[in-house]
Amino acid sequence: MLGIWLIVMLLVLGRLLRAPRRVTLALLGGLWLVMLALQLAAPDSGAARALGGNAAGWLVLGALVAIVIGYRRLLSRLRHRAAPPPAAPAAPDDGLSDPEIERYARHLVLHQIGGPGQMHLRGARVLVVGAGGLGSPLCLYLAAAGVGRITLADDDTVTLSNLQRQVIFREDLRGEPKAHAAAEAMMRLNPHVEVTPLVRRIGDGDGDLIAGHDLVIDGTDSFAGRAALNRACVAAGVPLIWGAIGQWEGQLTLFDPVRGGPCMACLFPQAPVRDAPCAETGVVGALPGVIGSMMALEAIKHLTGAGQGLRGRMVLFDGLYGESRMIGTARDPDCPVCCGR
Repeated sequence: MLGIWLIVMLLVLGRLLRAPRRVTLALLGGLWLVMLALQLAAPDSGAARALGGNAAGWLVLGALVAIVIGYRRLLSRLRHRAAPPPAAPAAPDDGLSDPEIERYARHLVLHQIGGPGQMHLRGARVLVVGAGGLGSPLCLYLAAAGVGRITLADDDTVTLSNLQRQVIFREDLRGEPKAHAAAEAMMRLNPHVEVTPLVRRIGDGDGDLIAGHDLVIDGTDSFAGRAALNRACVAAGVPLIWGAIGQWEGQLTLFDPVRGGPCMACLFPQAPVRDAPCAETGVVGALPGVIGSMMALEAIKHLTGAGQGLRGRMVLFDGLYGESRMIGTARDPDCPVCCGR
């Protein structure tokens, strides 16, 4: 039947053009209404016969599709409600000082953050792994937001090629350890935060270090390093905000198997055939700023309990065409890393 073929072609076209799901559904709904109206108004016309079926058949098809969509949305809401909200770190007893009130004034007027949320940020302990492209904007925004204690780990030094995208550094810092240079920039931006630089990598053996933090944020650029950090976070039961970039595209999600979400190994169980760094594939300079800033935003939301986080969801961003998509993610019951935890 021509009607069914039109629906299939519209679905394929939406997938090829990477159109948002709501746009594709709206177009499908419009097409269904047109075909139904034609069957009701002129059931014996040539166009109605070409489309195939009858009004009753198209009504039944529309009802079945509506039931499936409604069921999936209901199931998604039930899953989201079933996952307990992240436990916010204990806020310090003393209030904000006058300089802090002025500094964080734009946060304090947001009803999703306000005074209690800002106090939670001040009492939070966050581990940032990697002070490169993603870590540069991430560290600046965490410090500016007033995250009280930040541990920053990176074993690399500043080079001239970093400055195209790693905006936390300056040319006169070439040769300096990134962890120390970034920590100095963060404390210059906000003297109310405490930053501890670590000039080393973080991996499987750092469970005790990770357990002493409320949140870990991954800004590294190798699959092996990411996988080791994921295993350590799962073992310590600490949520992990994860971001990745390459050329013009970026990804962002929250791994939190303790609260029902997947871990990195659930989605990426095997290393890519060729784990090429940005030095080989290239990356547009502003892309790390976009994804790194989004990682900082998700960290602020997670620590204050504001909005809906990215547990069970992943953002895909295409900078070349100015498009973004949200896809669902699920825990793998056979995951060798987080299964049974």
